Amino acid sequence: MSLRQALKSPLILLLPLLVVQLAACEQEPAKSDFVRPVRATKVQDVEGFMERNFPGKAAATQVINLAYQVPGKLIKRPVDVGAEVEKGDLIAALDPSTYQAEVDRQKAELVAAEARRENADLQLGRQEELLTKGWVAEARVDVVRALSRQANADVVAVAAALKRAELDLSYTTIVAPFSGVVAETFVENHQEVIAKQPIVRLVDTSQIEFWVSIPESLISLAPYARDITVEFDAFKGTLLPARIKEIKKEASEITRSYAVNLIMEQPESFVVLPGMVGTATHGRLDLPEDQKVKGYEIPLSAIYNDKDDQEFVWVIDQSSSTVSKRAITTFEITTGGIRVGGVTPGEFIVTAGVEYLREGQEVRLMN
Repeated sequence: MSLRQALKSPLILLLPLLVVQLAACEQEPAKSDFVRPVRATKVQDVEGFMERNFPGKAAATQVINLAYQVPGKLIKRPVDVGAEVEKGDLIAALDPSTYQAEVDRQKAELVAAEARRENADLQLGRQEELLTKGWVAEARVDVVRALSRQANADVVAVAAALKRAELDLSYTTIVAPFSGVVAETFVENHQEVIAKQPIVRLVDTSQIEFWVSIPESLISLAPYARDITVEFDAFKGTLLPARIKEIKKEASEITRSYAVNLIMEQPESFVVLPGMVGTATHGRLDLPEDQKVKGYEIPLSAIYNDKDDQEFVWVIDQSSSTVSKRAITTFEITTGGIRVGGVTPGEFIVTAGVEYLREGQEVRLMN
């Protein structure tokens, strides 16, 4: 075979393509090397919940920015930042002279309108009496009736205007809607203010809220916590009794924890202010009987059914960062997930992406 014939051979022409494909195969990473990121939760039991302390932050039960409904010139603001006020105490006052003048004008107008109505009603009575005697025409009486109706309508309109003027006059003073502490002031005396402009911020400190975050693996136990206390970092050694006010129904997408709101009375020896940090603990759990014996609670998203409809979870081996399939037994649905048997407290189980895993696959915790 000549060199020209050899170059025309199909096998020779295919050799470069085969070399490229082989090189590509060598460069392609093996799928088994892929480390899948997963979310996981730690299986907890009652003892695990009892051993936990939950950090949190204080918040006011009520916070309001007090503002005027009408514009005017501020002539009095007897409170400053930090002032303690009682419900009904004066917070600020506008110059009432313009609004008082309008009230006086509407009162005078109402007196005049009532006089016109009285006269119109008197004239109508006379005309109707003359009509019965046949001394005046019906058309004449209709005119007087219309005047009487108009006079009555004028009284109603002026009375409404007077009520509006009196309401505006009442808006020239702001009083505390509840007892609390002035947290911030926005306007000084002798300034012109507009309607809806905040004057002061009032905080109700008679009770204190304390927000904590509880992991999804423990949230089902939270309603049964008793003898709850909160210790603030600023007042070490003082434990304040608290109770659960609210448990949020949706977990944080980032932390997979639930916000729980505790509430407590303001202590007499010191003042807890919004934003102060501390730690919540509890003395005991008052669990119902079925909660005491039936497995451990895990999120519903952790459970996966195989082709045989067997329910299982993926358990993470922390030493090798790999997952293994574990068959489980399911019990009852709870507020935070489902109680199951077959897992052990302290184990980490995958809670998201369970359908994409395989036995022995290496994973990386996202949370």
